[in-house]
Amino acid sequence: MNVSKVIGIILIVISLGVGYIGVNKVADSTKAINFLGIEIDASNESGQMQGFIYLGGAILLLAGGLYAVRKSNN
Repeated sequence: MNVSKVIGIILIVISLGVGYIGVNKVADSTKAINFLGIEIDASNESGQMQGFIYLGGAILLLAGGLYAVRKSNN
């Protein structure tokens, strides 16, 4: 196996983990409660921003991993 292929696979696996953390951070930062027919929505802006930063990092890691795997095939 090629070293760049192994690095690419590792980056892809790490990107999946970082993406999972990002999705959970965004989901945990937004809560809605229905109380006596009134919907109360509370969101944590900084938590959402952190989640989106994690998702952006996951996309970059995934792109880098795919590039490394494809480069090793050529």
